[in-house]
Amino acid sequence: MPANKNALIRYKTIDNCLRNRYRRWTIDDLVDACCDALYDMEGISKGVSLRTVQGDLQIMRSDKLGYYAPIEVYDNKYYRYSDPNYSITNMPMSQNDYMLMQEAVDVLRQLQDFDQFSEAADVVSRLQDRLAITQKRRKPIIHFDSVADLKGLRLLNPLYNHIACQQTLQISYRPYKAEQALQMTVYPYLLKEYRNRWFLFASKCEDMALQTLALDRIVSVEVVENIPWRENLNFDTEHYFDDIIGVTKPVGAKPYAVTFWASPTTCKYIETKPLHPSQKLLKENADGSGMFQIEVVINLEMFSVFMSYGSGVRILSPEKAANYLKGILADAVKAYE
Repeated sequence: MPANKNALIRYKTIDNCLRNRYRRWTIDDLVDACCDALYDMEGISKGVSLRTVQGDLQIMRSDKLGYYAPIEVYDNKYYRYSDPNYSITNMPMSQNDYMLMQEAVDVLRQLQDFDQFSEAADVVSRLQDRLAITQKRRKPIIHFDSVADLKGLRLLNPLYNHIACQQTLQISYRPYKAEQALQMTVYPYLLKEYRNRWFLFASKCEDMALQTLALDRIVSVEVVENIPWRENLNFDTEHYFDDIIGVTKPVGAKPYAVTFWASPTTCKYIETKPLHPSQKLLKENADGSGMFQIEVVINLEMFSVFMSYGSGVRILSPEKAANYLKGILADAVKAYE
């Protein structure tokens, strides 16, 4: 029997009440506590009926959600847990829960071969690891990159909901070099993560110009009720990133055939970890080095990737891109002189 969000709030509220041994709880007290919790957390002011809370107590006592809560009535009117150490939040995962979760993970693993579900691979691995921890009480054996307290993460859920509800937004945004925040009204479309940093893709209302906004530079977000949301037909969220590395794509930019040389050591690494899905090996030299080609829009993220390999790679063409990277590296050398 699945429980909706409001029901879970009521169960947690009743649990907190019954764990409090310093107060005697009548059924009316529990109803009042649930009403207050739903108003505080969800803004629901219509209240909770006595019958609903009585039903909640029965469900918590039963096996429907696996709680088996030891709720007892004493002095003919007060409710409490017969076990003072009990809490629904301390429930271990039952064997049945474990089997159901394991089956779900197995199904997800079968879907990983499909392109549409390829990005779920890390989620499946985390679920698998968590199940093993629960059953075997061992330490985690998988660790995923994350940046603790990354600024802007608090906006992920609100922005996701604004996009899902197709709401126009007033955003206060402060670029890196700006002393003051800019105000813009936008139609939001997509959230994208790149190197542990999140970006919002949205169009300006006045000219539909596509904006790439780093979440850690967003100061505030407000819904604009009187401006209907509009779709940008030139922004294809499924294929916009097919020909770029990272998130930056200058207006009207077209992809180039970028060829580069890789040293013997770097060549083997790049073969197993391509710089871009379009990567092709054009030539493998006798010394183990190689020449590759990628079809991408030239942007700053592309140069950052090449620079991360140091002397292990060298752009061959286009000449303009090669000269640009050469200049950056020359400036880097001067910084150490």
